Amino acid sequence: MQIHFISGLPRSGSTLLAAILRQNPRFHAAMSGPVAEMFAGLVRTMGGFYDTSILVGDEQRKRVLRAVFEAYYADRNDCPVIFDTNRLWCASLPALAELFSESRMICCVRSPAWILNSFEMHVQRNPFGTQKPFGYEAKGNVYTRVETLMGKDGIVRRALGNLRQAWFGEFAQRMVAVRYESLAQQPADSMSAIYRAIGEPSFPHDFDNVSYEEPLFDKILGLPGFHRISGPVRVVERETILPPDLFRQHDDCFWNAAGQNPRGVTIV
Repeated sequence: MQIHFISGLPRSGSTLLAAILRQNPRFHAAMSGPVAEMFAGLVRTMGGFYDTSILVGDEQRKRVLRAVFEAYYADRNDCPVIFDTNRLWCASLPALAELFSESRMICCVRSPAWILNSFEMHVQRNPFGTQKPFGYEAKGNVYTRVETLMGKDGIVRRALGNLRQAWFGEFAQRMVAVRYESLAQQPADSMSAIYRAIGEPSFPHDFDNVSYEEPLFDKILGLPGFHRISGPVRVVERETILPPDLFRQHDDCFWNAAGQNPRGVTIV
């Protein structure tokens, strides 16, 4: 089993990327799964949180952590290449680089302002419900929701921190940053670059018919259609619904700035 990782920022194309990748019968890809949380829990358990961790050596830790992937994907023998998706993976890049020497980390990136706009659009499309990312709170507004997403423990802020740690870290050469705009506007070129990065032969993807959804998961989130992909890969031109001050505050794509790629991350 060859494993790669999809990480980066939320609402930045990871579900779209997974939907495209899964057209290839050699690949398994999906939305964010539980393996990263299981991985983090084991690292915590074996890393000193419990007194009994002194009985676990480094090689044992590595075997246990590899076994999580082997056990979780044991029923995917039909797919020799696995893409596991989770925003937490960027924070674990040093460990993953040692455990899986041939793996690459594909990081989906997008301006945080447009990420926040995407969350807000889905909230406003479901005006009679409450949403898990905001604690099922019904009294919030766009400012409190952005504050939640960008606060100390906010989904978007944590993902940005994980991404920046990996980006400027020792193993940044393992990363392939895929801009949302590139994937949506030029899917064939973007996928060709990804295939080259992971060393896989090209595949004739059908970019006019890409589909994937997780309706039960989205129902639990309180955001129906949050992970639904259907139809052709295309750019949907829209204006932001964020107030201008919020959009300006968070419109920052550091990966596009001069001098902000010292480790030579591959950018698509």
